[in-house]
Amino acid sequence: MNAVVPGPETARAALEGLVSPRDDAGVVTSYARAVWSTLTEPGDGVAGALVAAFGAVPALEIALGGTGDDVDTAERAGLTPAALCAGRARWLPRREDIGHTLAAARRAGVRLLAPEDVAWPTRLGDLGLHAPLCLWTLGDAAQLSPQLGVALVGARAASAYGEHVATELAAESAASGIAVFSGAAYGIDGAAHRGALSAEGSTIAVLAGGVDRPYPAGHRDLIDRVASRGVVVAEVPCGSSPTKWRFLARNRLIAALSDATVVVEAAWRSGALNTAHHAAELGRPLGAVPGAVTSAASAGCHRLLREVDAVCITGATDVRELLGLGGAGADDGGLFEAGEYTGERTRILDAVTSRSVRSTEEVARRSGMSTADAAALLGLFELEGIVMRRDEGWCRGAS
Repeated sequence: MNAVVPGPETARAALEGLVSPRDDAGVVTSYARAVWSTLTEPGDGVAGALVAAFGAVPALEIALGGTGDDVDTAERAGLTPAALCAGRARWLPRREDIGHTLAAARRAGVRLLAPEDVAWPTRLGDLGLHAPLCLWTLGDAAQLSPQLGVALVGARAASAYGEHVATELAAESAASGIAVFSGAAYGIDGAAHRGALSAEGSTIAVLAGGVDRPYPAGHRDLIDRVASRGVVVAEVPCGSSPTKWRFLARNRLIAALSDATVVVEAAWRSGALNTAHHAAELGRPLGAVPGAVTSAASAGCHRLLREVDAVCITGATDVRELLGLGGAGADDGGLFEAGEYTGERTRILDAVTSRSVRSTEEVARRSGMSTADAAALLGLFELEGIVMRRDEGWCRGAS
């Protein structure tokens, strides 16, 4: 091992607190992937080709060591010598950044996830040479690979209608066991995360900048809540700023990590359409929520319905159908079976009063339901204004 990639002990010390225990080869590979993350911008296909052809460690030696026959090396990776040379020119200026990156990640309690890890989301393999070389995570990385996941995306400048629909779709999807992916932005993204959290379901925020720098700043508390209950993830290293290019590159991850994408509200040229087109290119189901024909905020959704044959989404039942669950009443392993929702609703509401505050556990005990199921329904009823959340628990709302 030459000076480009350190030996196992040095790599293990550098990654202390950032990775789970692994053997010598594994720790060196993880270190090399962390270096690659600092050298490249998201989706760098030249880096992806080198790593695919030679492995993360030898590829890094080739990239930074500059040894051997570049013509033969490029040919073996399916590249031209010029592409390899241009790649080196991009990567070398960032060669010294790895120490700062690892220190920032350690301070923020961030974990490094590599394709060699059990928790790595295999759906990302569909991105081919443009897949991330590693991920930086806060929270439960296992939630990156849910049994079923839907991306709910849309405009930052969302209308009240759009935010309401996003919240309802997210809450009902999360309550039935479907993970909700989004980008933590203002508008539709934030509403989707809040809806999933209200149902105490799984939600994943995919950031365009480093996970140690919550963006937008006004969503810091929301992103912290997502990290505490789900996971916050980025492919760029800690300390990275979100840029226009990184937002666009981030969108491909949202599309790839989920089983289907739904655009809730989007203008004619909304960035959310970029996520939709990534989903279409990956062959993932695509849905769009219609709005008023006079609404400029829904023009992008109507464009998807007309030009890309997106599925019309009017409720959570449509989301389940988009995911292949057969809609309401299908045996999808979710919370509710056909005809159960009304009965469960009555049992929960019988257990909540306006005179006293009761904990989720107490509501579950009185209704004869599991704590998880009771919590999911309480979250839905909170959105409807039927119940209110207090520090001590739940009580009836005004409506």
